[in-house]
Amino acid sequence: MSKKERQQLLLQIIADNPFVTDRELTRQLKVSIQTIRLDRMELGIPELRERMKQMAEHSYDQVRSLPPDEVVGDIVDLQLDKSGISIFEIREEHVFSRNGIARGHYVFAQANSLAVAVINDEIALTASADIRFVRMVRLGEKCISKAYVRSLAGRRGKAEVDVFTYVGEEMVFQGHFVVYRSAAEEYSEGGSRSADRH
Repeated sequence: MSKKERQQLLLQIIADNPFVTDRELTRQLKVSIQTIRLDRMELGIPELRERMKQMAEHSYDQVRSLPPDEVVGDIVDLQLDKSGISIFEIREEHVFSRNGIARGHYVFAQANSLAVAVINDEIALTASADIRFVRMVRLGEKCISKAYVRSLAGRRGKAEVDVFTYVGEEMVFQGHFVVYRSAAEEYSEGGSRSADRH
């Protein structure tokens, strides 16, 4: 493959998945990490951390249901009552010291906080969760969680949110969350708060 073809493919891969790491690019393009970095520099493509930061600054609604410092992971895309994406890097403090495997409650906490954060309400709390750990996550891996609001109306005062967590393209966690939302009480009878006051 020529340099021009490789760079075109590099652009396409990053356009399709802005969270792809240089290491994953080396595997896909079958070149050294130095070649990937040089290609990115020539094309003006920032490293992953900078791409994540740029996405976080430009492309999402503000979380209403949680203070930003209580969300586990970095939210890089959020469309309230629709979908959201967060990234969480597994560090030394998140793993068992003897084997470098992430403690499950951190993987769950990323998914759970994203399921709550995607709800467009001042108060949103997890009512229940049906979860499955698909494979273990290790030190240094980046978990990308994607949340999708499946239902806002179904049960009174509750929303249903599905969350899938990936490392690269491999699913490592999935969960179905039922999230209590306070606004449903105020609006469920067809009225609004201001109408009820008059």
